Amino acid sequence: MEIEKLKALLEQVKGGEVAVDDALQSLRTLPFEDLGFSKIDHHRQLRTGFPEVIFCQGKTVEHVKQISERILSAGHPLLATRATPDMYAAVKAIQPTARYNDLAGTITVRESENEGMSGILVVSAGTSDLPVAEEAVETALMMGNQPERLYDVGVAGLHRLINNHEKLLTARVIIVVAGMEGALPSVVGGLVDCPVIAVPTSIGYGASFGGLAALLGMLNSCASGVTVVNIDNGFGAGYSASLINRLTA
Repeated sequence: MEIEKLKALLEQVKGGEVAVDDALQSLRTLPFEDLGFSKIDHHRQLRTGFPEVIFCQGKTVEHVKQISERILSAGHPLLATRATPDMYAAVKAIQPTARYNDLAGTITVRESENEGMSGILVVSAGTSDLPVAEEAVETALMMGNQPERLYDVGVAGLHRLINNHEKLLTARVIIVVAGMEGALPSVVGGLVDCPVIAVPTSIGYGASFGGLAALLGMLNSCASGVTVVNIDNGFGAGYSASLINRLTA
């Protein structure tokens, strides 16, 4: 952040030279903090309602540590995805309240542990899909929701899903995570009147092509109301579901 520019803007507001609404608009486009290897967008929360998220894949432990430190110093909650245990240890050293979901590979530091809004249901076809499903759960939690889980209810044993029909009917938005042929979102989409976000996973045998078969199956869903995110993108599904839940709550 360019502190001098911010001070000058506030002085202009104080002196009546700039209207409050105009100043707020300027704040939405203020610069970032440049660490050399990373440029941290501290004003993303002001623009979008949620701060910058760290995608840890491809970053070093030191990169993740420094970025986390700057995000936390700015007073923002922290969400880091695709994180390793070593990355978590580095973040916990600077913030003891940091929490690690080893299944999801997420590091989180929340502003409050208070329960959030209900309305999001995360459904997984199989146990092998849980890492992606848990990434969606952690994202939704960080964005002020209290998502409910419904796991291992794939089409190989459809009675498991039907037995939980009430959970489907009470949700405002449903995330459905599935690999293999990716059929479960179509089934769910045909049972409910709320948006369904389908997440293909890279789980499956050779002809699944690392999740491409599930992705194409979901894109070709015959059920109305099904939208699709990228392969293994639990974060994207959790984020989108949170935005929908915020609008409909």
